[in-house]
Amino acid sequence: MKGDYQDLVDEISALLGAPATLENRDFRLIAFGAHDSDDDLAMDPVRTRSILTRQSTADVRSWFEGFGIARATGPVRIPAAPDAGVFRGRICLPVRYRGIVQGYVWLLDQEPGKPGPEPAALDAAMDVAQRIGVLLAEEAKAGADLSREFLAVLTAGPGWPQDMAVAALRAALGPGGDGLHAAVCVAPWPGEAPASVPGAAAVCVVPRRAGGEPGGAAGSGAAAGPGSEPAGDPALAVLLRLRSTDALAPALAAVARLLPRAAEATGTGGRAASGAGGGVGATTTAVARGVTAGVADPVRGLADLPAAWEQAVAAARAAAAQPRFGPVAQWSAIGPYRLLATLAADPVDDPAARTLLTPANRELARTAEVFLDCAGQAGRAAAALGIHRQTLYYRLARVEQLTGLDLDEGEDRLLLHMALKASRLA
Repeated sequence: MKGDYQDLVDEISALLGAPATLENRDFRLIAFGAHDSDDDLAMDPVRTRSILTRQSTADVRSWFEGFGIARATGPVRIPAAPDAGVFRGRICLPVRYRGIVQGYVWLLDQEPGKPGPEPAALDAAMDVAQRIGVLLAEEAKAGADLSREFLAVLTAGPGWPQDMAVAALRAALGPGGDGLHAAVCVAPWPGEAPASVPGAAAVCVVPRRAGGEPGGAAGSGAAAGPGSEPAGDPALAVLLRLRSTDALAPALAAVARLLPRAAEATGTGGRAASGAGGGVGATTTAVARGVTAGVADPVRGLADLPAAWEQAVAAARAAAAQPRFGPVAQWSAIGPYRLLATLAADPVDDPAARTLLTPANRELARTAEVFLDCAGQAGRAAAALGIHRQTLYYRLARVEQLTGLDLDEGEDRLLLHMALKASRLA
């Protein structure tokens, strides 16, 4: 499919005598024509960022949509705006299918005073854009049609039910089923799955098990079956297609764009996180409070997909427990939570840590966690907490009194450290 898009973009570039770029309706880059100009105005910050990062910022999207491109049925001319990082005007060709916008083809307009493309050439380019719209719509429909098979793989019980589900998904995906994939969990996810996610082979909404985790086949339990009602909010599962392991990073950007949508629907709000790059105004991304995503290690083929889903669920839970992992956490980067998120399917209630984890002892629990994070080095822990070493010793003595544990003993330290970390996953 990628080659088809590139051929069509090249055809538009030839018709209009200018390099073209194709983005989907979420402004994620799909293909772009060759650019051999030495004109600095041609590669302005907005165009450069789109090509290098394969996406545009939310501010860029909002600015361009202000010119009515989502409603237009023909070419739209957009003037230059140097203050916004748009040094050269644009011609936007809306890519539509049955009246619904699927994406946009972008071209640099001629400099003021120079003639632009002839109307006949623009009409011919719009015909090509219509063919692109058919391909984009078919791709989105294919991903939606696979939701049932994808969900079956993630919720089937172990053994032959899982094997049959995997075989059905592989048959539906065709040759692409043997390629490289990454499983993604976005939780919580309200409502239905989105019509399309850039780079996704399939998407589905997974109900939650009674324990509060998204249902799955491997690891910590079976899916909710007849007679049992799933509890809590569902999660969105995304099966990303990857050309190589190096392609995972740009794919994560598409995942991050899902979080504000989920936050808005759940009413959880958001916080602003600034990023780098040229664009219209400041580059800000809404990061949803309470909505996180986890990404599994890439797998080749589909046999390991159920286990990859468990990794994605664990990473999403870790991201919710530890903000330092970011709103989109990779399973390979969550450290001890790789085990804890699987073990702590239910809220932790170890007798030794029960009293320490009450609200009245919150500061003592934090002191103990920082001390254990610092490998028991009192000097480092005191500095991290901003307290005197003697104050640290006093608090640790209180921790021992409340828990009955001896912090000079390795296994007692391990038990307490696991209980404190796992409590964040509750």
